Amino acid sequence: MSVAIDLSGASALVFGVANHRSIAWAIAERLHAAGADLTITYQNERMARGAAALVEGLERARAVECDVLDEASVETAVETAAAAAPLRAVAHSVAFANREDLAPGAFGATHAEGFRTALEVSAYSLLPVARAAATRMTEGGSIITLTFHGGEKVYPGYNVMGVAKSALEASVRYLASELGERGVRVNAISAGPLNTLAARGIGGFTEMQRVHAERAPLKRNVTQEEVGGAALFLASELASGVTGSVVYVDAGYHVMGA
Repeated sequence: MSVAIDLSGASALVFGVANHRSIAWAIAERLHAAGADLTITYQNERMARGAAALVEGLERARAVECDVLDEASVETAVETAAAAAPLRAVAHSVAFANREDLAPGAFGATHAEGFRTALEVSAYSLLPVARAAATRMTEGGSIITLTFHGGEKVYPGYNVMGVAKSALEASVRYLASELGERGVRVNAISAGPLNTLAARGIGGFTEMQRVHAERAPLKRNVTQEEVGGAALFLASELASGVTGSVVYVDAGYHVMGA
């Protein structure tokens, strides 16, 4: 028996939309198609036009500027989403490291500022998002973030971002424990390497994709749409018993020993 996911009457908020190729946008599209009232956030004024173009013509959709390291800015985005309909799903798709810290062999040379930047933007930023969202999820809800296998295993060139993803995954577990009594679930999706604006800054990214497609059980890379589908599942009642987990959408690559 097939079960359609219906998010009508609920609000979804997606942080970190950069352009139409973003994983964040693929998630936003899936949530909106399921009936959710949609709010997306973009980082700064430079990205405003692109974000506005994505939601232009869509009913029940809007774009707002948000700096995830500014708690007031995060709270404003959450309030905007919750004003439209009861907040049920929040996706956190935010990560950044300095380009010079994402070159093969450069991890040991990472300076304190670069380390701090990567950890603050890519891991810590989930906390203010979760704090603000949980207060508005009065009937429970789902918080989803994006991670990568480089938080568990070494990927040349991923460097400090791998450390940040490890911290992010630990944060998911602690937040899941803390927010569970409110009916708020917190999970991460570990996506395979996808050709996004952020991924292009990683040294050796093209080779990473090639190796994934060659070694993964499904013998291919995944798509943004597949990651969006996993997010829709986690946002729905079908995943009502799932929290504190990392859900892999990587064509099975993570199960391979070599």
